[in-house]
Amino acid sequence: MLKTLWATVRQGKIELLELSELPEGAKVLVTVLPDEEAEFWLQASQTSLDTVWDNTEDDVYAQLLLK
Repeated sequence: MLKTLWATVRQGKIELLELSELPEGAKVLVTVLPDEEAEFWLQASQTSLDTVWDNTEDDVYAQLLLK
């Protein structure tokens, strides 16, 4: 059974934010979530990348490659 638990890192150690009875030696998978500011900049840059890559002017190059 998979279970998601919230935690934070304090002084290099992962501390759970809720009580959980994990057995000693249990294997865990840690996913690091980006902070809000990093997420903002990722979204902002994605908008610019979409504008550059998703445009009809570049369709002519795709047509040339198909010939």
